[in-house]
Amino acid sequence: MQIPENDPRIRAENVTFKGGSGEVKGYLVRPANASRAPAVVIIHENKGVTPYVKDVARRAAAQGFIALAPDFLSQVGGTPQDEAEGPEKTRTLDMAKTKQDALAAAEYLRTHSGSNGKVGSIGFCWGGALSNQLAVNDPKLNAAVVFYGRSPATEDVAKIRAKMLLHYGSLDENINKTVPEYEAALKAQGKSYTLNMYEGAQHAFHNNDNPSRHHPENAVLAWDRTMAFLKDSLAA
Repeated sequence: MQIPENDPRIRAENVTFKGGSGEVKGYLVRPANASRAPAVVIIHENKGVTPYVKDVARRAAAQGFIALAPDFLSQVGGTPQDEAEGPEKTRTLDMAKTKQDALAAAEYLRTHSGSNGKVGSIGFCWGGALSNQLAVNDPKLNAAVVFYGRSPATEDVAKIRAKMLLHYGSLDENINKTVPEYEAALKAQGKSYTLNMYEGAQHAFHNNDNPSRHHPENAVLAWDRTMAFLKDSLAA
């Protein structure tokens, strides 16, 4: 499932773009031979742009997407070398500026010379919540994927224009508390969404670098569903 950086199907580079908090660093991966490709913002967990997050971006690029993993910790000095320091740095973020950074990342991809102009997002954990917020705040976003992210306020659901794909682990009691209310709001507002609950899966079940929580079978299933959803939703 993992994709090395020298895989001939992809081209990876570090980039910077202007966001709400100033200069934002990012890891950009493109298909080697595609032009006018669909694009996705990869939104990291609360540890920053870790090797796992970079690998997720490479996996998406190998499937034909331009993938940008912004470092949302750029406003506080960037992703720390010690992943254990990430959650504390994440708690210090100015979330209003962070939401602007996410909007800027989507626009960066929307106007990228290799993009077809269609943009989606994939967020994990803290990034799943931000993927929800991007859908709320960017009326041009075409699709959003949420892996076990905190739900938006129900009154904000009306603002969503993107198609939504939601993945949750059945054992993730904390996050799942608000899922019924979120789904009811999506349904009441007539939004396009698919919700999947993965039996026996915990929070962070997709993260193969977190062996105590990783659920290989459900991780593969959720990723396959994600790729199919985005290929359909972001087609030119």
